Amino acid sequence: MSLVLDAAAQDLLFREARTANTFTDEPVTDEQVQAIYDLVKFGPTAFNQSPLRVVLVRSAEGRERLVQHMAEGNRPKTATAPLVAILAADNEFHEELPALLPHFPQAKDVFFSERPVRESAAGLNAALQAAYFIIGVRAAGLAAGPMTGYDAAGIQKEFLDDDHTPLMVVNIGKPGEDAWFPRSPRLSYDEVVKTV
Repeated sequence: MSLVLDAAAQDLLFREARTANTFTDEPVTDEQVQAIYDLVKFGPTAFNQSPLRVVLVRSAEGRERLVQHMAEGNRPKTATAPLVAILAADNEFHEELPALLPHFPQAKDVFFSERPVRESAAGLNAALQAAYFIIGVRAAGLAAGPMTGYDAAGIQKEFLDDDHTPLMVVNIGKPGEDAWFPRSPRLSYDEVVKTV
C-alpha cells in the first residue's frame, strides 16, 4: 500500500529533508513562522496540553547572547542563520488546560497538581511538538537545523525562567552552500518493527 501523501511532499518533509548547517541570508518572516505554527498546533499532545513555547531570536543583541551558550561547533551556524528558535517546555502548562480541554477542565488539578508530574508530561509532549515544528519548517520550504549542543542552564537563565525548560535550539532558513553533511544510515523496518 502506498501513502496518500504524494511523493514530492514525502520528499520535502522526510526523504530529501536534512539538517542544514549553513543558510543563505534570505530572511524568515513573521508570516512564515505564523503559518508554521498555525499548521503544527494541530499535532496531538496528551490532554491537549500543548506545552511547547518558542522564543524567536532575531535581534543582533539576542543572537550574541544566545551564541555564547552554544557548543563551539554550533556557534557559527547559530550566528549566521536567518532565524533561530529556542524551543522550550512550559512546566506550568496546566494553567491553560481549562481552555484547552474544556470538556474536562478539572484535569488541571486531578492529574497535574504536582510539579514533577508536570515536568515529565511537559518534556515529553513539548518534544512531540518540537518534532511537529521541524516538519512544519520543512513544509514551509525552509530548512531546520535542530541542536541540543548548548548550555541549558545558561539559555534558561538568559531567555526563559524557572518554569520553562529548554529542549533544543533550531536554526531556520533557506539552505546555503555546502549545507548538508552526508546522509547517515537509518535502521531498516525489520530492525525497528516487531509484531507480537
